[in-house]
Amino acid sequence: MQEQTILVVDDEVAIRDMINTALEVSGFKCIQAENAQQAHAMIIDEAPNLILLDWMMPETSGIELLRRLRRDSLTAQIPVIMLTAKTTEDNLIQGLDVGADDYITKPFSPRELIARIKALLRRTNLQNDEEIIRVGNLVFDPVSHRVTINDTAVTIGPTEYRLLHFFLTHQERVYSRDQILDYVWGGNVYMDERTVDVHIRRLRKALSIDGHDRFIQTVRGAGYRFSVKEPANTN
Repeated sequence: MQEQTILVVDDEVAIRDMINTALEVSGFKCIQAENAQQAHAMIIDEAPNLILLDWMMPETSGIELLRRLRRDSLTAQIPVIMLTAKTTEDNLIQGLDVGADDYITKPFSPRELIARIKALLRRTNLQNDEEIIRVGNLVFDPVSHRVTINDTAVTIGPTEYRLLHFFLTHQERVYSRDQILDYVWGGNVYMDERTVDVHIRRLRKALSIDGHDRFIQTVRGAGYRFSVKEPANTN
């Protein structure tokens, strides 16, 4: 199996060195950047499999770098875990809203970090059915890893891509937030149920072309479903 490359972006040398040791012991190749400018150049040159990105850095913050990555089609699909000392709900929701796939708060144990990395890579690398799925004018092509509406490419993050695939392959059934977390994120990873709401909101925004976001329906008191039928009990 090819060695997977993890980019660690943090302005603190001690943290980078600690993570570097944990990654190498776990069989990953680790590359490091101390600021956003250096990180962006390495992302283009090295194409890492995953990025560990510190929220608070001088000059350009991790959040600003993440926004830039998600706007660029060349980097939009790279999984990103935010490293943050911020623990308030608003801060964590902001990180997810911008495009982070996961977050871990400082201080953290190397074992927890490695577990989060492996879980995210498993989800990202999961090979799904290669059959093209069409709903309305929406086309989901798992071979080319593209989503289009009316033949126009849809800009969509890796987590929203997996969430959409789940919905497309499990249509017309209501799933609770816990169930969606288990299916899409994996049952061995703890994340708050509100994480689902954030990614649902982002997925709806991505699918808003020609009203395709209407297929993702909120079922009051129960969860979400993907349906081409008109909602009967939604908000």
